[in-house]
Amino acid sequence: MVENCFTVGTFCVVGCLLAVILKQYCSEQSMMISIAVSVSVISLFVLFLADPMDEIRSIFESAGISESCVSIVFKVLAICCITNISAELCRDSGEGAIAVAAELWGRGAVIVLSLPLMRSFISLIDKLIRV
Repeated sequence: MVENCFTVGTFCVVGCLLAVILKQYCSEQSMMISIAVSVSVISLFVLFLADPMDEIRSIFESAGISESCVSIVFKVLAICCITNISAELCRDSGEGAIAVAAELWGRGAVIVLSLPLMRSFISLIDKLIRV
């Protein structure tokens, strides 16, 4: 685990250095380096989480939490990560307004996706109050 973190950290720092050096000469290529490093790290992260996700699912399952709720949690987590990286890439390219729009979209998507969980939570609270 520590070795993987060190490797990914080194990869990110080297990618950052390349992007900074290229930014002086060609900002478009600098942005492409940033995107490539981000996509590579996200891909490795998804591959790395395959086994722990099964463990997390079994923990939720043993607690009696439905698969649909677990699925929503993972989708929301993915939306948060993708939105954050997208917004930061937009900020790096000097497009703050687009970054804010991406964050707003992500927040809206999280709210829409979490509506079934909110409904279940309110229903549970209602049952507890009536008992």
